[in-house]
Amino acid sequence: MLIGLCAVLFQVSCDHEEHHEERKSEFLVSSPLRKDTSLVVDYVCQIKSIRHIELMAQERGYLTEIFVDEGQTVQKGQLLFQIMPNLYEAEKQKAQAEVSFAEIEFKNTKKLADSNVVAPNELAMAQAKLDHAKAELALAQVHLDFTKIRAPFDGIIDRFHVREGSLLEEGDLLTNLSDNSKMWVYYNVPEAEYLDYQAQVKSDSLIRVSLKLANNKMFPHEGRVETIEADFNNETGNIPFRATFPNPERLLRHGETGSVQMHVPFENALLIPQKATFEVLDKKFVYTITDEGVVVPTEIVVAAELQHLFIVQEGLDENDRILLEGLRRVKANDEISYHFASPDSVINHLNLYAE
Repeated sequence: MLIGLCAVLFQVSCDHEEHHEERKSEFLVSSPLRKDTSLVVDYVCQIKSIRHIELMAQERGYLTEIFVDEGQTVQKGQLLFQIMPNLYEAEKQKAQAEVSFAEIEFKNTKKLADSNVVAPNELAMAQAKLDHAKAELALAQVHLDFTKIRAPFDGIIDRFHVREGSLLEEGDLLTNLSDNSKMWVYYNVPEAEYLDYQAQVKSDSLIRVSLKLANNKMFPHEGRVETIEADFNNETGNIPFRATFPNPERLLRHGETGSVQMHVPFENALLIPQKATFEVLDKKFVYTITDEGVVVPTEIVVAAELQHLFIVQEGLDENDRILLEGLRRVKANDEISYHFASPDSVINHLNLYAE
């Protein structure tokens, strides 16, 4: 009886090991998935105001008053700086006096001309003298207006380069003014990616992009690409893109940096999990499975990389069967047992780690 019991236990143990070995040798296989998708590409960018100008002194003189502060929001036409106006006020008064004198002289000459006392040429000369005096008055008014520096548009004042009491020369920089209602975001796209992008994007489609800020948070508003420059940079091989972003909260400022995320569409793309691939001498391979269950190494060409996925350009089609797990436990021409998983279910569970 003891011998019989041992024989039964031995037989059960062998059956269990054979069953375990059979389950262990069964591999997971699937097929590539054909579907439309898009690739998110990051580009380092520079953020600029749509209008960022230098405010300069237009006349020589002492800076007598500053009516705003650095970083202050100002409105169009608001008075910002006052340059000493005394000299220009005096010039205006002098020009006004010359206009008054020329008007009197013209009126007297006109009376004499109406009475045929003087020739018509005398009246014409008096008229020209009056016009010249008025022009000098208008010029004096322009110079006087130049002593008041006003905001040409709504914006934000930058750092001051002068202080009250500074002696200014014509053309001296006072500060900068930025219009941050919208922002221009510039980034460079390599030539190969530009060509791929143009091949995928329809001519009438709107290019929408996102912006990741320096703190790795996404800017809440979406931008759109409005301009692609005409020429490539021969030294870098890049072409500049310009995207426009709304900035209603004035969060973005001139000179910031970040990353533009551009969605490059891939129509009818062939997708496989990254974990189904392996590399040999910088070339990517997958194991395809024949109808007889034989493992065959197959080289592929990757067009782009997504999260957990590769977009395959060459080497596979959607009818192929590829090995998903256990790549290290097989070799070329091995015959295996497997069970097939649908591509959709495999893609939906790519959060699992590859073996």
